Amino acid sequence: MKILRVDMTKQTVRTEPVPKKWEKFGGRALTSAIISEEVPPLAHPLDEQNKLVIAGGLLCGTTAPISGRISVGCKSPLTGTIKESNSGGQAAHMLGMLEIAAIVVEGKPEKGKLFKLLLKKDSFKLEPATQYRLLDNYELVDKLKAEYGDKNVAFITIGSAGERLLTGASVAITDTEMRPTRHAGRGGPGAVMGSKGLKAIICNAEGCERRKPADEAKFREASRKFAKALSEHPVTSEGLPTYGTNVLANIINEAGGYPTRNFSDMGRFEAVGNLSGETQTDVMKKRGGMISHGCHRGCVIRCSGLYNDKDGKYLSKRAEYETVWAFGPNCGISDLDEIQRLDRECDDIGLDTIEMGAAIAVAMDAGLCKFGDAKGAYDLLQEVRRGTPLGRIIGSGTKVVGQAFGVDRVPVVKGQAMPAYDPRAIKGIGVTYATTTMGADHTAGYAIATNILNVGGKVDPLGRQGQVELSRNLQIATAAIDSTGLCLFVAFAVLDKPEAFEAIYEMLNAFYGWNLKGEDVTELGKAILRMERGFNTRAGFTKEQDRLPSFMKRIPLKPHNAVFDIPDEELDQVFNF
Repeated sequence: MKILRVDMTKQTVRTEPVPKKWEKFGGRALTSAIISEEVPPLAHPLDEQNKLVIAGGLLCGTTAPISGRISVGCKSPLTGTIKESNSGGQAAHMLGMLEIAAIVVEGKPEKGKLFKLLLKKDSFKLEPATQYRLLDNYELVDKLKAEYGDKNVAFITIGSAGERLLTGASVAITDTEMRPTRHAGRGGPGAVMGSKGLKAIICNAEGCERRKPADEAKFREASRKFAKALSEHPVTSEGLPTYGTNVLANIINEAGGYPTRNFSDMGRFEAVGNLSGETQTDVMKKRGGMISHGCHRGCVIRCSGLYNDKDGKYLSKRAEYETVWAFGPNCGISDLDEIQRLDRECDDIGLDTIEMGAAIAVAMDAGLCKFGDAKGAYDLLQEVRRGTPLGRIIGSGTKVVGQAFGVDRVPVVKGQAMPAYDPRAIKGIGVTYATTTMGADHTAGYAIATNILNVGGKVDPLGRQGQVELSRNLQIATAAIDSTGLCLFVAFAVLDKPEAFEAIYEMLNAFYGWNLKGEDVTELGKAILRMERGFNTRAGFTKEQDRLPSFMKRIPLKPHNAVFDIPDEELDQVFNF
C-alpha cells in the first residue's frame, strides 16, 4: 500500500510508502494522523496549508463483509477543528484494489484553474477539468461515465457548492449504480476539495484484483464469523434492511427526543406517521423502488434503497433517518416526497443534508419562510445552487444563518449543526455532541444504541448517571471502527455479541499477519482521539467549547419537561483516559 501525494500548486503526483509509524492505520486513523502532523493548526481551512486526505479503511479492497467505508479528512472550514467525514460508496474498495492507502491533496493552483485526478493501475495523473466548471454532481457523473465507463470505476466529486467554497459542502461518492448518492458531508470537506481546484477523482480499478490476505483460510473463517453475528442481530438483520435507518423515526418520536421545528420545546412531531421508515418502505414498494440495497459491494446489512417518484421513476436513494428528520420535523414538513426531493437536491448541489436542514430550520425561525413550507425550503436550496448572496449564507451552514438573521436558538456545537436526537431527552448523545472532536456528530459516539435501543446494556436516557462513561467508551470504539473501513452499524452486533468484536481483530490479524488483541483495538481508538484533541488544542479549542448551546439547559423539552443537566465538570471527564 502507498500514499499518493497530489501537489495542486505544481500539478504533480507522486507516491511514497506508508511510513512504519502508520502501518497499522487506515481510514480515520490515517486521515487524522496526517492532518495532525502536517497541517498547521492555525491555518485557514481554505488556504494552501490545509490538506484534504482521502483514505479507505484497513479492510477496504478485501472480501471482508461491509468493509467499504471511506474517510475524508481536513481542517474543517465549518468548525475550525480537525475533521473526519465518513461515507459509503464504491471508492474505498477501488482505492484498496489500486493499493492506495491514502490520497493527500496539498497546495493550491492558480485561481480559476480546475482539475481532475485520474487513478489507474500504475498510472496517476492530473488533467485540466475546466469543462466541468460549476456542474452539479448528477450531470458531472453522467459526463464522467460517458468518458470513463461504469465498470470497475468510482467517482469522487464536488458539486457547485464545493466549487463556491461553501462550508456546508460535501464530497460525493458514487454508489453501486454509479449515482452520486453517498456523501462525506459533515464539516464542509467539499469546500476544501474546491479550494484545491480539484473537481473529480476517477478511481479506475480495471485490471486490479481484490487484496489477498496473509492467511486466506483464517481470514475466510473470521469473515464468516463476523457475517454470522451481523445476520443474527435483530437491528442489522431485520430493522435496518427492512426499513432503513429511518426505522428510528417512530422510536425516537415515542421517546420524546425527536427535535421539532428548529429544536423547539417539543420532542415529538405530530405527523411522524407520514415520514416513518415503515411508511417510507410501503411507498417504495408500491412504486417499484428497491427496498434493501447496499451502498457498496459486500454490504450484508443493506440499509439503503432506491426511492421512486409518483410516476415510478428514480428520484433519490432512500433518504436516511437524519435527512428525513432534517427536512421533515425540524422544518415542520410532513410530505415524504418533498423530503426525498430535497435530499436529491443536496446530493446534486453537493451539500450536507443535516447542515442544510438545520440551516433552513433556523431560516424559517427567522421568517424567511414558514415552518412546513416545502416549496420555501426547495427555493432556498435553489439560491444555493445559483450562488446568490442568500444562497451563500444558507450554504455556509446553521451558525452563519443564525448570525445573519439574528436568531437566538441556533443548535450547533463548535459551529456544526446537531443531528436528529434532542440531548434534553437523550442525554448520552448530548455528551457526545458536546465533547466529540468533530463538532456535534451523532456517529462519533452513538449513545442512542444504549439509551434508547438497549443495545450493549441500558442507560436511562433521561438520567444523568452513566452518560459520560457511555459516551467515552463509544467514542473510543467508534474511532477504531472508522479506521477499519467497516460500517459503523456493525457496532450493534459488536456491543451485544462478543464474537462480533473478536471477529474484527481476527480479520485484521489474518489479513495482515498481525497479533492484535481486543485491548489493542481499544488503544487504537484512544490514540486517534488523543491525536485529534491535540490538534484542536493547538488550534485554540479548550474545554469551554465542549458544551451544548445554553438553551438546552434552560428550555424544558416536552413531553418530559427535561433539560440537559449533565454538569460541565462531568463533561470535562470524558477524555480522562
